[in-house]
Amino acid sequence: MATDLTARVGSVTLPNPVMTASGTAGHGAELADYFDLASLGAVVVKSLSAEPWAGNPAPRVHETPRGMLNSVGLQNPGVEAWLEHELPALLSTGARVVASIWGFTVDAYEKAATMLRGVDGIVAVEVNVSCPNVEDRRRMFAHSPSATAEVVASAAASDLPRWAKLSPNVTDLTEIAAAAAEAGADALTLINTVMGLAIDPSTRRPRLGAGGGGLSGAAIRPVAVRAVYECRAALPSTPIVGVGGISRGEDAVEMIMAGADAVEVGTATFADPKAPARVLRELEKWCRRQGVRTISELRGAAHG
Repeated sequence: MATDLTARVGSVTLPNPVMTASGTAGHGAELADYFDLASLGAVVVKSLSAEPWAGNPAPRVHETPRGMLNSVGLQNPGVEAWLEHELPALLSTGARVVASIWGFTVDAYEKAATMLRGVDGIVAVEVNVSCPNVEDRRRMFAHSPSATAEVVASAAASDLPRWAKLSPNVTDLTEIAAAAAEAGADALTLINTVMGLAIDPSTRRPRLGAGGGGLSGAAIRPVAVRAVYECRAALPSTPIVGVGGISRGEDAVEMIMAGADAVEVGTATFADPKAPARVLRELEKWCRRQGVRTISELRGAAHG
């Protein structure tokens, strides 16, 4: 029996619930040499700012036992250059595209969102609020309900469905999630990286050029599952995209059972560029073995 994998993230309908995660699949069609990008639910591109940004000093990445620390610093060519040089090749693959945006100020988010307005082929904008707010002593937007709400509201300038990508590095994520939803977020993307630090004993210095970084990969999957589970319980009608440590089909099942409507595969792609496609195949096989008729049957199943 074939399983209907159709996934709905708010107003966006996808052929299946598996996507790439922002920052792990490049700015465009980099993964097209490894699998059919159109076979995924969508491709979420690396976060874009209104203007080009050089990012952090090297080294930027450090492998950990069950994951990876990164401090790339959101390097990107800017929205205008991305629209001209990267998006056309990505759209030519037939992929559905989710654009991720970021900024240091609310106005910067609004400017990036405005530049995406009316662009064909983009199905949603993922609003990455895990960025330093220079107007609030560099406190991250995602650490404040009011700042998160301001950014999400400003991204309405794109006239696209907004997915608020939130940070787990807070005391009460459900409070931030509720603020994002009330500000107009069509969905929540849970979670971004967990803050971490690695020190080289031989040099007695941090291993990354910018000091600390964000931990991703299998090590944070239980953190992501709990975040999705708690936000689903607190906001039962708000669509959720689960991301964090998914590398197998059963990982995706777990995230969906926690309450996700769709999932993103990220760090696993660095070890295996075909990981998103493989996760999709494994998810489909699992559903067939279990007699699952539609993927929606699994959504929130762990809540009883």
